[in-house]
Amino acid sequence: MPRAVYVLALGIFAMVTSEFAVAGLMPQMAAGLHATVPQIGYLITAFAAAMALGGPVLTVAVMKLPPRTALLVLFAVFLAGNVLAATATGYATMLVARVVTGVASQAFFGVAISLCARLTRPEIRGGAIAVAMNGLTLGTLLGLPLSTLIGERLGWRAAFWAVSALALAAAAATAAGVPRLAATPGGGLRAEAGVFARPRLWLALVTSTLIIGATFSAFSYFNPILTGLTGFSAGTVPLLLIAYGAATVVGNTVVGRFADRHTLPVLAVGLVLGLLFLAGFALFAEVPAPAVVCMLGIGLVGVTMNPAMVTRVQREGNAGPLVNTVHSSFITLGVILGSSLGAVAIDLWSLRAPLWLGAGLAAVGLLTVLPELGRPGRAPAGMEEPATGVEEVATGVGGEAAGLREPVRES
Repeated sequence: MPRAVYVLALGIFAMVTSEFAVAGLMPQMAAGLHATVPQIGYLITAFAAAMALGGPVLTVAVMKLPPRTALLVLFAVFLAGNVLAATATGYATMLVARVVTGVASQAFFGVAISLCARLTRPEIRGGAIAVAMNGLTLGTLLGLPLSTLIGERLGWRAAFWAVSALALAAAAATAAGVPRLAATPGGGLRAEAGVFARPRLWLALVTSTLIIGATFSAFSYFNPILTGLTGFSAGTVPLLLIAYGAATVVGNTVVGRFADRHTLPVLAVGLVLGLLFLAGFALFAEVPAPAVVCMLGIGLVGVTMNPAMVTRVQREGNAGPLVNTVHSSFITLGVILGSSLGAVAIDLWSLRAPLWLGAGLAAVGLLTVLPELGRPGRAPAGMEEPATGVEEVATGVGGEAAGLREPVRES
């Protein structure tokens, strides 16, 4: 695996940690910004909306740049937003900061995942995407608790300064460890956008939204469900969430091993298991042992479907940054859909309702995959290896990018 893929994972980890920081520091931020806790909650919504809507726009703006240059530009935008958050003296300033960081994060994900496709051979791209997406799962496992700990001990501003330092380190690693490649050949907005005329690409995007929506309809409310229904103490829930994060790391690694050759079966099995775990959690939410088993099961087959989801989308579209960023926007839409509908379900019914909602979304997601299982897979459009004319890239990544054939000039 090229070393650069691990560098990209570090960048994703920094940005996901910034995304999650607000969730762990709501009371402190509310006091510091003279706002209410619900208003701080809207900062999470603003970040997600900025990712979904603004990310593709920023991606178009950097599309013609060489990928390493594009990543460094996006780091600069992200850092500007994160420093603005650390120094914000009022709610309006913090809102602007979260929008800026959200837009930069989404564009970074798209460019980074696209770069993974260029850095690796077709047969290991799913594994490379899994490595990069470990930045996301580790953000859940480590980033959230660490930023919360720093914020509680040193103040919420210190948490944002810490994320800024992490992002600077990731930017330096990117400058040193990502090879210099030319801008994507044959790129441009018209060429990238043309693939969105394919109905099967839209079907793949909808599947991703439903998978993430099913997961986050439950994950968003684990805390009140585990304390209000299962009977765990407030002090036990963080330990359970750490175990959930560990499950996502394991699941992401396993899915990455099979995502290339068995993309649709992996998605189908994941959705079936997700449906069963969500329904089981709803049925046995008041019984600690099965409730915890089902919660960990959701971690194993929820967001961990990302490598297979990305592989499917790239095959139905291409591996370009715009397609990957739009896909990330559909994933973010799933987060918004699951969390917001889950809140409505709780208001209308009970704490158990988001779990049934998640099971329903997983069932609908399964219906978008089953008709595709019998069809021959599309060749990875835009992901083919160039046949001639360029040398292997070894410089800058320790010679580990064997099999990569790209021009090494930035233009």
